[in-house]
Formats: sequence, C-alpha cells, structure tokens
Amino acid sequence: MINLLRKEMKLSASVLSYLFIAFGLMFFLPGYPILCGVFFVTLGIFYSFQNSRETNDIIYSILLPIAKKDVVKAKFLFSCFIELCSFALMVAVTILRMTILSESSLYRNNALMNATPFALGMALVIFGLFNFIFIGGFFKTAYKFGKPFIIYIIAAFLTIGIGETLHHFPGLMMLNAFGFEHIILQLGLLGIGVLCYVLMTLLSYRNACERFEKIDL
Repeated sequence: MINLLRKEMKLSASVLSYLFIAFGLMFFLPGYPILCGVFFVTLGIFYSFQNSRETNDIIYSILLPIAKKDVVKAKFLFSCFIELCSFALMVAVTILRMTILSESSLYRNNALMNATPFALGMALVIFGLFNFIFIGGFFKTAYKFGKPFIIYIIAAFLTIGIGETLHHFPGLMMLNAFGFEHIILQLGLLGIGVLCYVLMTLLSYRNACERFEKIDL
C-alpha cells in the first residue's frame, strides 16, 4: 500500500493538487466567503482524478499484483492527505485569528463568516461531501466524473451558502462568535464536522470498493 500511495503522489497526482493546498490560507481573508477555499482545494484533487483518467492510471493500477480495493484505498488516502494538509493550514489560521489577531478591526468588522471552530467543522463537511459524492461517484465507472463533480459543486456551494447565512438569523449569532466566545458550542460543532467527515468518507470508501469490484475494465 505504501508503494501504491507513492505512485499516487508522484505519478498520478496533478501538481495543482499540491499547489491548491495553499487555498487553506483563504481563512485569513476578511469580507470573503472563506469556505470557498475548501472548494478550491477539492478542485485541485479533481485535477488529479482527471490526470489519472487521461493517463489510463486506473487500468495500469489494476494490472499490478494488488487487490482492486487497494486501488480505491490509494485514491482515498491521497485525497484525504491533500484535504488534511489544507485543513491543518485552516486550523493554524483560525488559531491566529482567535488569538494574536483577535483585536484586529479588520476581522471584528467582518460581516461574513469568521475563522472559528464552526467554520472548520463546515470545512470538514464540504471535504466529506467531496469524498462521498465525487470520489464515490467516480468509482461507479472509474472513468466518468463530470456528473458527480457537478453534483458535488451544487452541494458544496449550498453548504457554503448555509454556513454564511445561519449566523445572520436571530439567536444564531453565536455561530460566528469572535475569539473564544461560546467556545464550548464552537468546539461541539467542530466535533460534529469531524464526525460527518469520517462517516461520509468511510461510507463512500466502502461503496466505492463494492462498485469497483463489479466493473470490468
């Protein structure tokens, strides 16, 4: 599996997947829907799947003396690696905004979503949707990815819209609390995001393995 993962990272991956990790730094931007950075990270992963298809990487992989489910596992591990690298940047930026930059008027006057544990939880939900909708959808055929990516785009931007809208409703302002205000609630919401990410990814992986086993390439 280690060698297969190396193959994914060195041969199959598009360089854009690595470059787009930096979009996690969009959590620094005030007055901008910061969750769009999550979408751009997944767009980078999409380019790796596109590159994989154009180079017949899937066919090459199944010709190796490995189980078909290992091909699926390698794709998921690579995708999760990129997602979590970018998520680590988001966490670092969020901590900076909650501490050192907590008194900055630039952020205190921000009408859009602040970098908070709730925002991190929403980021994980979007990553989970990508794994569930796009990667799971890709392995229905191991070739066609246009439809699942379009469905993912719709789901992702609906989620972004919900995240940006909720804190404007009366009684929900604590969702966008600044600094360490309502930190227990914020951490609870982050925990829910972690749970959603793990469940969607594992469910998608299981379904993808079952589907890929049935495909005759």
